[in-house]
Amino acid sequence: MVLSKSLVTPEFLFESLDNQKLIIFDATLNKVSLNQQVEKKQKYQIKNAIFFDIKNAFSETDAQFPNTILTPEKFQEKARNLGVNKDSSIIVYDDYGIYSSARVWWMFKLFGFDNIAVLEGGLPLWISKDYPTELKQQNSLPKGNFISRYNYKLIRFKEDILFNIEIKKELLIDARSEERFMSKTPEPRKNIRSGHIPNSKSLPYSLVLDKGRLKSKEELNKIFEKMNPDNKKLIFSCGSGITACVLALAAEITEKYNFAIYDGSWTEWGSLNELPINN
Repeated sequence: MVLSKSLVTPEFLFESLDNQKLIIFDATLNKVSLNQQVEKKQKYQIKNAIFFDIKNAFSETDAQFPNTILTPEKFQEKARNLGVNKDSSIIVYDDYGIYSSARVWWMFKLFGFDNIAVLEGGLPLWISKDYPTELKQQNSLPKGNFISRYNYKLIRFKEDILFNIEIKKELLIDARSEERFMSKTPEPRKNIRSGHIPNSKSLPYSLVLDKGRLKSKEELNKIFEKMNPDNKKLIFSCGSGITACVLALAAEITEKYNFAIYDGSWTEWGSLNELPINN
């Protein structure tokens, strides 16, 4: 089963449930609010889904900053442990509509695997269609033979961002709220400065969504054309690399833009006092 688009409908997934190459990942990651209260997770999952643990398995847990991407070797081993093969077809979703599922989509793209798509509307839309679910449980598959092929073009690091501030070759777009971007509200994590990266623009990730679903291709084109009149390559940033990937998925849907993710995002940038900021 070849996934020619990065976003698939619940109808498509339902009709594909019997495909032997299909892997369904539940990539739900709890949202953390300003007072650090985590939201309660859904009790159900799509039938036969496998939990994809972004925080504890697919991030460097001993890294200085949250959600730091794994090395290609570590990602390969952990993906194999979840049963991913070179010829797998992956559809990933989360409990919020489209939130952390986009991060998993980008991860696989980063490591050279393109046969992956995000489920439009996630679990809420799936449930609204009365498609099959089950209580949250640990499903598993035999070990796979996935191979990582690192695509450095899809990621940026702080040195790249610093250099880009000078040359202005790429446009950095920040997915955090405008209030955080403009220092009107404090950062949810302690000891992180408020503000934004010089020359960056604000596009809260919620503005590319409509009730947990990505807006239409036409609407997304208008949004990005307004943000990027010079048609530069895009770098997406956010708080810790999660919602930046929602903007990346939206840009992918337009079929017009090359993009990369600043993996450290504001958690790294705002933590390092030597790095320049604007308020």
